[in-house]
Amino acid sequence: VQLQAFGGGLVQPGQIMRLSCVASGRVISPHRMSWYRQASENQRELVASIGWQGSTNYTDSVKGRFTISRDNSRKTTYLQMNSLRPEDTGVYYCNLKNRFGTEYWGQGTQVTVSS
Repeated sequence: VQLQAFGGGLVQPGQIMRLSCVASGRVISPHRMSWYRQASENQRELVASIGWQGSTNYTDSVKGRFTISRDNSRKTTYLQMNSLRPEDTGVYYCNLKNRFGTEYWGQGTQVTVSS
């Protein structure tokens, strides 16, 4: 299984950005998709996750600003990020966890929020 993330870049505070993650290879369904981020030397943290049928959860700092969604037919997961803040800066990784507990990681994409 390979995960490829798209999007990322430099934006100003208050702006929006959308990340996409496309899965390929022998993807076993159902599976949960998640976005993590890692800022500098900090530990990688869970930002948002979505189950096979669409149940979602978010870390408190992004609730009301970020939306995770998925298109199972396209094997694609999205992270819509609104009202971005400097503290959202980091490398964002997509993660797939199948029903056997096996996890896969994408390569990461840099998001920088700065004026």
